[in-house]
Amino acid sequence: LRLLKANHLSQRYALEDQIIKTLPQQIAKYEQSIEGYLSDMDRLKENTHPNEDGFSPMEVEGTVYTDKKAAGSAEPVPLGQYRGFSMDLSFASLTREFKVTLKGALYYTTNLGTDVFGNILRLDNLLESMEERISTCREQLENTRMQLENAKLEVDKPFPQEDELKRKSARLDELNILLNMDKRESEIVDGDVGDEVTAPARGSPDRER
Repeated sequence: LRLLKANHLSQRYALEDQIIKTLPQQIAKYEQSIEGYLSDMDRLKENTHPNEDGFSPMEVEGTVYTDKKAAGSAEPVPLGQYRGFSMDLSFASLTREFKVTLKGALYYTTNLGTDVFGNILRLDNLLESMEERISTCREQLENTRMQLENAKLEVDKPFPQEDELKRKSARLDELNILLNMDKRESEIVDGDVGDEVTAPARGSPDRER
C-alpha cells in the first residue's frame, strides 16, 4: 500500500508538471503555428499570379523569371523569392542533396532534384500543403487541450486506498508498540536472572561467618 501511495504521488507530481509547464507550452506552440500558417496562406494567395502555364514569377538573385524552365535552371543559388516567400538554398552534406527552404511566418523545406520542372513542382506542392498542415496542427492543439483538462481532473483524485492504508498503518504502529514492550519485559527478566546471588559453599569462610 505504501508503494502504491508513492506511485500515486509520483503520478500526481508528473501531472502537475504537465499542467503547469509541458501542456501549456505545447498549446502555445500549436497556436503560434496556426497563426503562422494562416499568415502564410494569405501571403501565398496575394503573391500567386500564374501565367498561361500555371507558373507564378520567381525571383532568383534579383532576377525575376516568368518562365518555369528558366526559373528551375536558376534555382541552385543562395537566395531568391517565390510566391511571396524568400528562398534559402542549403546543401546537406550527409545525403549530398540541395535543399530549398521557403520562409514566411514559418519555414517549409524540400529537397531539390535534377529535373527542372520537378523542382518547381516540389516548391508548389510544399506551399500548397499548408491546408493539410494547419488541419493537422488544429487536431494536435485540440488533443493537447483535452489532455490538459483530463490532467486537471486526474491530479485532484485522492489515493483510492487511503483509508485502508491509514487503518493498516495504525495497526502496524500498535503491533510495533506491543513488540517493543515484549522486548523490554524480556530484557528485564534476563537481567534479574543474571544478577541472582548464590549461597556460599559449605566450609567456606563466608559460610562460617
